[in-house]
Amino acid sequence: MVGGGQLARMTHEAGIPLGIKFKLLSDTPQDSAAQAVSEVVIGDYRDLATLRDFARGCDVITFDHEHVPTEHLRALEADGIPVRPGPDALVHAQDKGVMRAKLDEIGAPSPRHRIVADPADAAAFAAEVGGFPIILKTVRGGYDGKGVWFVRGPEDARDPFLAGVPVLAEEKVEFRRELAANIVRSPHGQAVAYPVVESRQVDGVCDTVIAPAPDLDGELAGQAQELALRIAKELGVVGHLAVELFETADGRILVNELAMRPHNSGHWTQDGAITSQFANHVRAVLDLPLGDPRPRATWTVMCNVLGGDYPDMYSAYLHCMARDPQLKIHMYGKDVKPGRKVGHVNTYGDDLDDVLERARHAAGYLRGTITE
Repeated sequence: MVGGGQLARMTHEAGIPLGIKFKLLSDTPQDSAAQAVSEVVIGDYRDLATLRDFARGCDVITFDHEHVPTEHLRALEADGIPVRPGPDALVHAQDKGVMRAKLDEIGAPSPRHRIVADPADAAAFAAEVGGFPIILKTVRGGYDGKGVWFVRGPEDARDPFLAGVPVLAEEKVEFRRELAANIVRSPHGQAVAYPVVESRQVDGVCDTVIAPAPDLDGELAGQAQELALRIAKELGVVGHLAVELFETADGRILVNELAMRPHNSGHWTQDGAITSQFANHVRAVLDLPLGDPRPRATWTVMCNVLGGDYPDMYSAYLHCMARDPQLKIHMYGKDVKPGRKVGHVNTYGDDLDDVLERARHAAGYLRGTITE
């Protein structure tokens, strides 16, 4: 697995019961997965020679991020190393311009958009879609709100162009809420779909995920799952695909983003689904039969634990575990920085209000924003 973050850490964990030998290419020995995996290579994924040395002897290569250069992945394939997802699929998660063009081609619903050349062109696009505000995104390198600008007027449109990469303009969608459809697809075309979830953001970062999305019309949920499955097939995705969606006030769904790896909106599956996203990603990239994606409980809630003040984590564990014996805590072994994802908690049960309160309390206590 290329990338040493928490997604690699949790994917490795899912492979342990199957006896899978897991090899990791990590930036530093301190990375989340590097602390847990026995065979770790420290190196730069942007260096082709490093990638080739790492891949030698591997049965398959997969990723915990989308940033490996596309041409490097093609070189690995030319060397006879299976890459899953492959570069022809992964480029749609690496480049938002390529993604939008492909979604247009296959008729997937999206916000109005186009590539813009400069601030004046962005202002022209705003006029085309009914005026400011609009959203500007660098086509490569953005995640968790980075590389995304909410532009209220021409004076706000300069910064996105300073990165020196193409800029995608999108209309500001008036949405009711954000949803995510998570699916997993294997090389021979088997695919499974998890329940559609509601994803709640704070400052551009996922804060809470509710599975399944409350009060979601069954027909619309089915449309979202079918759309995600169709996108995966059309793009040739192997492994996990997260399709982030807007649910509009008039009952439509629009594709916001794609991610071709285990995803924050699927962390609830660790404790809330029969087969987690991580276990199914492992099965998919190894072309094993996929596991059952159905939920174990009526409701499961995931809350991210963001960086805060951790004077005494042992005491925090004592409190959280004693207060809620069913609580599941997943910490990533990361250095704490303000706003950084350092872990998450999962709760489940039959009463949504209770499940939500338990998850929020635990995440807040672990962060230090709740003290009793």
